[in-house]
Amino acid sequence: MPAGVEALDLPAWNGASGLSWGPRHRNAMAHLDSEVKEECLREDLKFYFMNPCEKYRARHQIPWKLGLQILKIAMVTTQLVRFGLSNQLVVAFKEENTVAFKHLFLKGYSGTDEDDYSCSVYTQEDAYESIFFALSQYHQLKNISLGTLGYGENEDNRIGLKVCKQHYKKGTMFPSNETLNIDSDIEIDCVHLDLSTYPQEWKNSSFFRLEFYRLLQVEISFHLKGIDLQTIHSRELPDCYVFHNTITFDNKAHSGKIKIYFGSDAKIEECKDLNISGSIQKNTQYVLAFDAFVIVICLASLILCTRSIVLALRLRKRFLNFFLEKYKRHVCNADQWEFINGWYILVIISDLMTIIGSILKMEIKAKNLTNYDLCSILLGTSTLFVWVGVIRYLGYFQAYNFEDLNTVAECLFSLVNGDDMFATFAQIQQKSILVWLFSRLYLYSFISLFIYMILSLFIALITDSYDTIKKYQQNGFPETDLQEFLKECGSKEKYQKEASPFLSCICCLRRKGSDDHLVLMN
Repeated sequence: MPAGVEALDLPAWNGASGLSWGPRHRNAMAHLDSEVKEECLREDLKFYFMNPCEKYRARHQIPWKLGLQILKIAMVTTQLVRFGLSNQLVVAFKEENTVAFKHLFLKGYSGTDEDDYSCSVYTQEDAYESIFFALSQYHQLKNISLGTLGYGENEDNRIGLKVCKQHYKKGTMFPSNETLNIDSDIEIDCVHLDLSTYPQEWKNSSFFRLEFYRLLQVEISFHLKGIDLQTIHSRELPDCYVFHNTITFDNKAHSGKIKIYFGSDAKIEECKDLNISGSIQKNTQYVLAFDAFVIVICLASLILCTRSIVLALRLRKRFLNFFLEKYKRHVCNADQWEFINGWYILVIISDLMTIIGSILKMEIKAKNLTNYDLCSILLGTSTLFVWVGVIRYLGYFQAYNFEDLNTVAECLFSLVNGDDMFATFAQIQQKSILVWLFSRLYLYSFISLFIYMILSLFIALITDSYDTIKKYQQNGFPETDLQEFLKECGSKEKYQKEASPFLSCICCLRRKGSDDHLVLMN
């Protein structure tokens, strides 16, 4: 072979396998295959980081998740509003019965509480009259009450009143001589009064001969049962209630004023026998079918978002392996987290809470459960997450807004100054531990996030970030490994096809060709 002439890499004949190419040809084929894989990976990465409108223009892929989230917003919001209206009847029934009980059992109640207690007495005669007035009203409740009330059993499975008094042990006290001789140990005496005895017999009992100088308090407790019939007007099955009522005569201050407290704790129980005819049963079936449809929608959303996260993890694994193989180094953690879409995780949590809350709502609607508080927390929080999860889609359109500048300024100014926060904490009742804990957690996190953190963020931006931002504006922002890798690809115009007029109108935010190197960061 003449000097200076390269040998051709021609295929050689192999008796066993036929023709076989030389090493140079095999290296060329391997290099070509590597380039094809790299370009395929780059195309998949660019498609993954597109928004729904760009994905449709690139491959005509219908944004199913976006449409499903919009449908889910309408369904979940409607479900929450209907449940809220139903729960409003429950709250109103409890509050109205509490007011009615105060008028029934508290002598001289004016209709307005005196501070944190209902009313007060200042003489021994008024104290005795108030105690026996409550006992007498209980005895003739069925003849005077306007509500659907009946007697309930107490903790001892007995129907009647339980009266307990707390007092110091016997002693003597002469204020005129400034003499006091008393045992500070507290004694508690209780008596059960059933309906077989009359109030006049109770007055003659030695138990009610009170020594006010050592009396601490008298507590009258009893249980009543009621049925909420107002739900029938809303075409819902009625609820059965048990009211644990307590009347407390507080004399611990020994100041000449006995404060009278009235407490009522209402619990919803399953009605033992409901026989209601009419259109209520059909309405219940429609509501149950609607809740079942909400569960199906949330399951579909859960499956799609879980599938997207799984595909993203697989794509990240491909990118990590390719980067390690070609550049012999690992990808930074910031680029790895770009593949984890936090919005999908939020949607998955929302879907799980909606599914559980919808199941509880269906059981409550069928009167198999009565846990309104837990169901309210699940449905309310899930609806909040659903609306928050859709905020990400607002950035895909050309223009969007919230309220006007004046309203936003007033709202933010009220938040920063803690407007009405103390009143909000003061109005939270502690009857339900679950509701109290959840409301406290929500308020503390809300205040911490929207007041303290925002103020700290403003201060940090002003004092610490000015020089850094100025430098980046002059020299440009540094690019990550992922951005540099995506920048090497060519134009993505070959992926774009002519979109339909309808979706082109919706996806009006078109990017320029010069902006193809930009990546939407999640």
